[in-house]
Amino acid sequence: MNVHEYQAKELFRAFGVAVPEGHLATTPAEAEAAAKRLGTPVTVVKAQIHAGGRGKGGGVKLAKSPAEAKQHASDILGMTLVTHQTGPAGKLVRKVYVEAGSDIERELYLALTLDRASEDFAIIASTEGGMDIEEVAERTPEKIHSEFIDPNVGLQGYQVRKVASALGLDKAQTAKLGVFLDGLYTLFTEKDGSLVEINPLVVTADGDLLALDGKLGFDDNALFRRPDIAALRDPEEEDPLERAAKEIDLAYVGLDGDIGCMVNGAGLAMATLDMITVCGGSPANFLDAGGGADKEKVKEAFKLILEDEKVKAILVNIFGGIVRCDLIAEGVVAAADELGVEVPLVVRLQGNAAARGREIMAASGLNITPAETLQEAGEKAVSAARGA
Repeated sequence: MNVHEYQAKELFRAFGVAVPEGHLATTPAEAEAAAKRLGTPVTVVKAQIHAGGRGKGGGVKLAKSPAEAKQHASDILGMTLVTHQTGPAGKLVRKVYVEAGSDIERELYLALTLDRASEDFAIIASTEGGMDIEEVAERTPEKIHSEFIDPNVGLQGYQVRKVASALGLDKAQTAKLGVFLDGLYTLFTEKDGSLVEINPLVVTADGDLLALDGKLGFDDNALFRRPDIAALRDPEEEDPLERAAKEIDLAYVGLDGDIGCMVNGAGLAMATLDMITVCGGSPANFLDAGGGADKEKVKEAFKLILEDEKVKAILVNIFGGIVRCDLIAEGVVAAADELGVEVPLVVRLQGNAAARGREIMAASGLNITPAETLQEAGEKAVSAARGA
């Protein structure tokens, strides 16, 4: 789960990470009032959406007076902001963050994430702040420094000094970086973070360190024990289909392909996406109906898949363990009949009551293509999508 910049900075403050003063605004008048309250010569009006690249898309503007802050807010609020992370559809801006301007001397990059390969936490730092880190990694990888933290030991002083050296900080700034990193690490571990990214981390003319931007991501699976973090969720920033899936307890992630998938079990779902790709197709979604899928859940899953206009075929791949394949078959038949599924439908049933499930589908009179193996299912789904 991602949060907005203003929410990230509230958490930064709570954990002792230095940030500029700022206020949230949802109207131009509120933005003007916020700029007056800040009282700085320059304020920054920032669009609040769950995506990077806001400045390049026109979502970050400098204001030299409260009246100018009001005008910028008027221009930004209600706009559809398109960045490299939103895709061509963009995101609607519903709120802005009005922040005090900073006297910037240097821009740096700092992030903290989980490195699954080493099973450690990783600090990623670069002197190339303000740029996309992917671009830096591609063009000048030597300018990226990575420091790995053993979670059993925690952040150590020598690691802070190594990061500071990589960033070219002096002795006083290194001490400030220690406080900065300690706060980020505590926030990350205590709140089940998946990513902390600050781009840019700035060194001011006075030698202070400030998080000028802030991106925070949290582990969805840990939200049940972090109600304070779960309360920060903004459903309006989520994909409508993914939001609808959460409400009915389905794991759904939209993708760019044209073959809709309904599978039970995350591992089998990943294998199904891989097989579709191997067979020359492209999956439209990841959808895990879960081990306890029933007739109603199957129907709701079909509704989600069919909401995606790109879908040209649907592949249902069920392994019956806890769930019985005959019940899944009844759900597939009912959903296909009630919803009037017009795209080709390929169904593979294996495991508990699979034979009975195949009989139910064969007797339905509906245009359902059966498959025995995973490869056969992938090939038939790809062929059906191309035919459609």
